[in-house]
Amino acid sequence: MVLGKKQKIGRSIEDIKVGEKLTLTERIEDKDILLYLGLTNDSNPLYIQHDYASQTPFKKPIVPSIMITGIMTAAISKYLPGPGSHVAEHTVAFPRKIHHYSTIEFLFEVTEVDVSSKTVTIEVEAFNEQKEKVVTARFLVYPPFRLPSVETHDFENF
Repeated sequence: MVLGKKQKIGRSIEDIKVGEKLTLTERIEDKDILLYLGLTNDSNPLYIQHDYASQTPFKKPIVPSIMITGIMTAAISKYLPGPGSHVAEHTVAFPRKIHHYSTIEFLFEVTEVDVSSKTVTIEVEAFNEQKEKVVTARFLVYPPFRLPSVETHDFENF
């Protein structure tokens, strides 16, 4: 948290239109997987042990599906609609496994804007280097709320 520095808030529901798109490309490196596994205390050998994974139908270690979901929710929080937004629901399918060192291209699209419920629906597809679909997802998101402007003199005692 940075005191005294106002963070830019993402776009409110009035500023978002159906059909808006975002493309994001991520390369999944060992360091990313190790950080995730360390934070979650997940020691699944399918994610990190090449000798174990080589004996499974996957043949090599795979990327945890929840880590991929985290990449998508981070993109929603950072870009579309941006800082201040909140994911209320999501459904995600992984038709193909994602292996270490994969480069994944995510395509986000706003498919619905519901002003009455103050939510937007964002659909996501992701593809590996071979153009195979590896993810389909749908997110129901509360975009950032517009807050009244706060003048600095209102907080003179702080």
